[in-house]
Amino acid sequence: MTPKTLSSRRIIDIDNLVVGCIKSVLERNKEIKKIAREEYYDIFVNNGTYPGYPLYIKLIEQRMARLLKLCGLNESLTPHSLRHTHTSLLAEAEASLESIMERLGHSDDDITKKVYLHTTEAVEKEMPKSSEIS
Repeated sequence: MTPKTLSSRRIIDIDNLVVGCIKSVLERNKEIKKIAREEYYDIFVNNGTYPGYPLYIKLIEQRMARLLKLCGLNESLTPHSLRHTHTSLLAEAEASLESIMERLGHSDDDITKKVYLHTTEAVEKEMPKSSEIS
């Protein structure tokens, strides 16, 4: 798949659990590759009717909605919601605006600031004021 922008391709740090999961998927994909057509994609691939081809975004959304329903969670969440959650968690962890922008692949800080400032304002509201501490 071609990325939307040049900054969409980036290197990020991930923990060992995620590395293990990706390695597991890649091992499974080696088996699929044996029966796949000439065109094959490496990570999120169909292993059903069209082995080796990318999964449709709609399929991922449908699976997520089904799992959210099974778990009794908010069914209106989408895979993109996870990106917003990740941004909010980075802001709450006091990551710098620059590091958040780099992680998200943003070259312009306007969008990042909207989410970042919204989250940091919410965190500040929860914090006790110095007059409340004494």
